[in-house]
Amino acid sequence: MATRIRLQRHGKKGKAIFHVVVADSRAKRDGKFIEKLGVYNPNTNPATIDINFESTLKWVGTGAEMTDTARAILSYKGVLYKNHLLKGIAKGALTAEQVEAKFAAWEADKASKIQGKIEGLGKNAAADKAARLKAEVETNEAKAKAIEAKNTPAVEEAPAEEVEATTDATEETPAEDAPAAEGEAEA
Repeated sequence: MATRIRLQRHGKKGKAIFHVVVADSRAKRDGKFIEKLGVYNPNTNPATIDINFESTLKWVGTGAEMTDTARAILSYKGVLYKNHLLKGIAKGALTAEQVEAKFAAWEADKASKIQGKIEGLGKNAAADKAARLKAEVETNEAKAKAIEAKNTPAVEEAPAEEVEATTDATEETPAEDAPAAEGEAEA
């Protein structure tokens, strides 16, 4: 019997969560399975993966095939790396202490990367919130100015035109007097 590590879909439409299971390769996608290894929730950022590490390692070690997605999930959690290191012990290339030290260093590095991503998402969310708030304030100010301009009467423009008209009239009057005075001087 060929066993496969694969995902079983659960949850509602558009919000799927998956169970990571070991099943007979002939069984239906959401059908009968041998053992449930964990849960994968891609709806969160970063995705939530909860796996029974020892049981999964046992199945990978015995040769269970994996789907592409299951392989990516197990690689992300370090199951495939740990299996690789354990094969090194069987070949005599590594000792158990070296394997544990290498895997602990890998786990610490992976945890710092995940924490960095979470912090980066938090900073981006705060910056995005500040930008939205600033844009909202600018929009509200523009609306307030438009309402104020609409509600104020147009009385200020009329006196300005009258002042210009009176200035033009006073400027033209002395100019008309001057040619008349010149005409009288010539006569």
